[in-house]
Parts: sequence; structure tokens; C-alpha cells
Amino acid sequence: MSFPQFDRKRLRMKPLREREHDLQMDFMLPLDHAPDFGHPDLGSVARDIRSARDRGAAVILMMGAHVIRAGVSRMIIDLMERGYITHLAMNGAGSIHDFELALIGATTESVARYIREGQFGLWTETGEIHQALAAGLTSGMGYGEAVGAWIEEKKLPYRDISLFAAGFRLRIPVTVHVGVGYDIIHEHPNCDGAVLGEATYRDFLIFAETVRQLENGVFLNFGSAVMGPEVYLKALSMSRNLAHQEGKFIRHFTTAVFDLQDLGEDIHQEAAKAEARYFFRPYKTILVRTVQDGGKSYYIRGPHHGTFPALYRILSDDGRR
Repeated sequence: MSFPQFDRKRLRMKPLREREHDLQMDFMLPLDHAPDFGHPDLGSVARDIRSARDRGAAVILMMGAHVIRAGVSRMIIDLMERGYITHLAMNGAGSIHDFELALIGATTESVARYIREGQFGLWTETGEIHQALAAGLTSGMGYGEAVGAWIEEKKLPYRDISLFAAGFRLRIPVTVHVGVGYDIIHEHPNCDGAVLGEATYRDFLIFAETVRQLENGVFLNFGSAVMGPEVYLKALSMSRNLAHQEGKFIRHFTTAVFDLQDLGEDIHQEAAKAEARYFFRPYKTILVRTVQDGGKSYYIRGPHHGTFPALYRILSDDGRR
């Protein structure tokens, strides 16, 4: 080695029972939760999701980890069960929150508190994810399927609220798109970079294969400002490359971004480079550039604990008619 490396063997790990958790099970919203959010375009997004389901096209939900922390996991699972979501994708933090919830019914630590003592992220049981990945690779699984199989087969006590376990049971892909060094489990002594990289790259290829089915489908991006638009952009380019070779196209589909940024009145025209919103990737990538040759896009501004239940309620009410 040309440069010295940090010695992970010297780290002091602690059990999760010694951690104070910011979120307990009572933060999970029930399916009959009444949302206090409305938006004129939610009905159109729901209509296109319903149409995609009826046509057998992809409905992809790409999301940041804060969506899980908004307490909507039961709603996501219900939509998966009813065919409204055909692919769920997220970052590494999402898999950690989901795994901890399945294991102990709690998640989330105070960064401000634990970073002062150098204990942030260094909790032994969360590192079981690495064991799950190693076991899954031997069976040909990617990151998300491996975590789902581990949660389900180990019968973790709160697996009924696990998105990954639901994906494993329903045979719906749940993929994890990791940036190395982003997640607390990358601190752990048992982290194997080769396993981590192979598992998440398999998931990228699984995601790209789903994007091949996006014609007449829907791509939803909830709260992922960098990972979501970047992974989607590369996968779409790969999928369109094959489509062009086959004399096909992937251009008639709907995208919808759910976030908090103020993007102004016209979200269908790219902002000038002198404006800060130009650098908000979901805007230029998801709302403008990738739908400019036949697709359509929507921007729903609001907190996830308001926007997702509102969309869920419309889809649920539709299913009762």
C-alpha cells in the first residue's frame, strides 16, 4: 500500500440496546391515516399509475431514506401488494432503517449526540447487513433481495413492516444504490468492499432492466436529490440504447418528483445556469430532459408525511370503486 489505511479492528462497537432511538414503532402511519395534504396534480399522477398497472408497464418508486422515516412503509407495502408499485429503489440508508425496524422495531440515532463521542453508526447488529449480502451473493442475489431474504428467512420480529421482506415475498425487485462511504455500515470492521460493490451493481443492472419496461409507465422520485436522478439517468440511457437497436422507443411515460424545493411556476423548462435551481438534479433530469420527447412530468411540493399518504389515499379510494 502506498498510503496508510484506517485500522477498523480498533473500533469499539456497541450493541443497539445501548443506543437511544429517535423513532419507535408508533411513528408508523396506519393505512387509514387521513392525509392533510392536497395538490391539483396528484389525481393525474394517480391516474397514470393506474393506467401503467393496467398496461403492464413499470411503476418505479425511487426514494430517499427519509420516506421510511415519514412512517409510510405500510402504505408502500400495500401498493406493492396491489400492483401499483412494480419496482422499489432506494439508497443504502433506506436499507439500514428498514433492517433496524425489522430487527428491533426502532431506528435513527442522534448524529449530534453520537458524533461527539465517536460512536455514530458503530452499532453491532446493524452490521448483519454485510452477512446478508455475502450470503445473498452466493445465491445470485443483489443487495436488496439479499437483505429481504435475510429478514424474511431469519423471521425478524417486525418483518411485517419491512419493505425488503415484502419485496422478497412478492417477487418485486427492491434495489439499493450505494455510494461507498455514505452509510454507517461502511464504518464496520466486517464491511467487505468487494461484496458491497458486487451486490449494489447487480441491483443497478436489475434497475436498468426494469427501466426497459418504462414505456407507458411511471417513474416517481420521492426525496432523492442526487442518487435517484443520477441512477435513473444512466439506466434510461442504457435502456434506450437497446430499444433503438430493436426499433423500439422509451419516451411515452410519466415522471413525478416529490420534494421541498421551490422550483418556480414552470417546471417544464430548464432553468438558466445562473439560477441555483438549475443544479437541483431532479428538476433538470427527471422533470425536463428525459421527458422532452414525448413524456410528461409533475412536481408535487410538500413533506413526505403529507404527499405520500395523499397519493396513497387517491389510489386506495380508486381501488374501492
